[in-house]
Amino acid sequence: MNIHQLSVHHDERQDRLLLRLNTQDQQEFRFWLTRRMTLRLMPAIQQSAVRLEAAQPGVAATDAPTQHLLTELKRDAFLKKADFATPFDNHATHWPLGAEPLLITDAQLTIQPSGGLEISFEDKSNPAQARSCQLHLQVSLVHCLAHLIREVCEKAEWGPVGSTTKITDQRVAPPSEPPRYAH
Repeated sequence: MNIHQLSVHHDERQDRLLLRLNTQDQQEFRFWLTRRMTLRLMPAIQQSAVRLEAAQPGVAATDAPTQHLLTELKRDAFLKKADFATPFDNHATHWPLGAEPLLITDAQLTIQPSGGLEISFEDKSNPAQARSCQLHLQVSLVHCLAHLIREVCEKAEWGPVGSTTKITDQRVAPPSEPPRYAH
C-alpha cells in the first residue's frame, strides 16, 4: 500500500475522528477513532516516532532528552516541507474495507526492523464480522499522522492528546511485545 494522502476530520455528530487515507492506486481506507482510543493511541505513536528517529543511521542520541530533541527537530523540518494545503482527493475507485469506516476497537504498534512503523487497526465491535487493517508508515508519515490528530483534537476541544515536548530522564526500553490498545 503506497499511501498518497492522509486526512483527519472531527465529526461533531459522532464525536469521533474520521481518519482517511488514500493510496496512489486510488484506494481509500477509512477509520473511526473515538476520543478514548485517540487518548490511548497518541502517546504510543509519539513514542514510536522518537524510537524511529533515534534508530536512523548515523544518529548518536542515546539519552531520552536528546532523543526527544532530535525528534522535535526532525518533525519540525518535515512539517515545514509537508503539503497540508492540497485538499484530500475524493476520487477513490476502491474501498478495501468498505465504504463505512472501520471502528477502531484495538490497535497494535510495531516498529519494523526496516525502520517503519506498522499499525494494526482492528474492529472487534461485532465478533462475527471482525475486520482489521495493517498500515506501514515511514517516520515522516508518523509525524504527519500525529500532527493531524493533534490539530483536529485541539479544534474539537478534546484537550491534550499527548505532548511532544515532554522530556524524561528515563531510558526507553523496547517492550518485550508490541503494545496493544483496546477500547
